[in-house]
Amino acid sequence: MTRRELAKALTGIERNEFVPPPADARARIIGITGAPGAGKSTLAAAMLGELRRRSLRVAVLAVDPSSPFTGGALLGDRIRMSGFEDDDGVFIRSMASRGALGGLAPTTAAAARLLASSGFDIILIETVGVGQAEVEIARVASVTAVVLAPNMGDDVQAGKAGILEIAGVLIINKADLPGADRLEALLREELPSIPLFKTVAPEGRGVGEVVAHLLSVA
Repeated sequence: MTRRELAKALTGIERNEFVPPPADARARIIGITGAPGAGKSTLAAAMLGELRRRSLRVAVLAVDPSSPFTGGALLGDRIRMSGFEDDDGVFIRSMASRGALGGLAPTTAAAARLLASSGFDIILIETVGVGQAEVEIARVASVTAVVLAPNMGDDVQAGKAGILEIAGVLIINKADLPGADRLEALLREELPSIPLFKTVAPEGRGVGEVVAHLLSVA
């Protein structure tokens, strides 16, 4: 499909007017989730750049909060991923959560299937900023990265029975800030079996290691 045809098909999915074909099993779906303020969007943009350097075709579904006036996506994530507009190997789509719980839009799973059948190697799904019980991304993604930031230790304790249960990978973003080492120690103590990485997304620090691991397990 061309970009225009793909965009039209995704709109049809959101309006329940189009049923996507079966996903290509070779496409890998990677979820990026975590609490607001952890830097998910900046990290997703850095991961997108790293994936393109590896010559992989990437589609991004960024689930944004819905506008209280129009019901549409507020498009914050798409703005942060600017710079790929002329890259034919990238397709980015913001989806409005439309009040759905779980961090995804009601049609995110169907949209991911369409993209996975359209020649993309990787589909990144960035959830809206989620709470501890909002774990729908685990039903859609092959592997889910849970992003935290320093001084979120209380969230570790609260999340062990929720969002952290779905983590295939833990990422401490903003790892240059005070408290990163303390959070790392806490996570390694509480969740020793889950791979953990530290990143500074705006600088690209640690992102290559994250991408290499995700590609090996997705």
